[in-house]
Amino acid sequence: MPAAGASGNCACGVWVQSRLGQACNEEAFRHFLTMERNRWRRSGRGFVLIVVRLKQQEGRIADLDAIVAGKMLASLWQTLRGTDQVGWFREPRVVGALLGDAGGDNVAALCAKVRRSIESALPPGVAARLYIRGFRIPSNRKHLR
Repeated sequence: MPAAGASGNCACGVWVQSRLGQACNEEAFRHFLTMERNRWRRSGRGFVLIVVRLKQQEGRIADLDAIVAGKMLASLWQTLRGTDQVGWFREPRVVGALLGDAGGDNVAALCAKVRRSIESALPPGVAARLYIRGFRIPSNRKHLR
């Protein structure tokens, strides 16, 4: 990803902004996910994928408005490492974070840390609908917090 304050094209030709700007769009995020999977297959070092969304009253996934999405993304950027990728997993409903070389990290603890950060940035009624799930790759165990 470009240096802070800069922007440019990723390898897949999709425009992305720096960590201080907008998140990667869905195509760029999926490209980074593919790169992590390929790296894992070559090196054996795992990674973690965290997805964040809001539930509607009926249990359906809610679209994220710009203010809520901005607060979620800002919280993720503040909570995660500078080498992690943040972007749209399924735009405009699901935000994702890719944590490379995090195969040994406790996924439940990472999800709890992300939850605390995002909840503190959202109004209580919105925070109550927060849904966060973490996946350790290569393991298929799911960690819900």
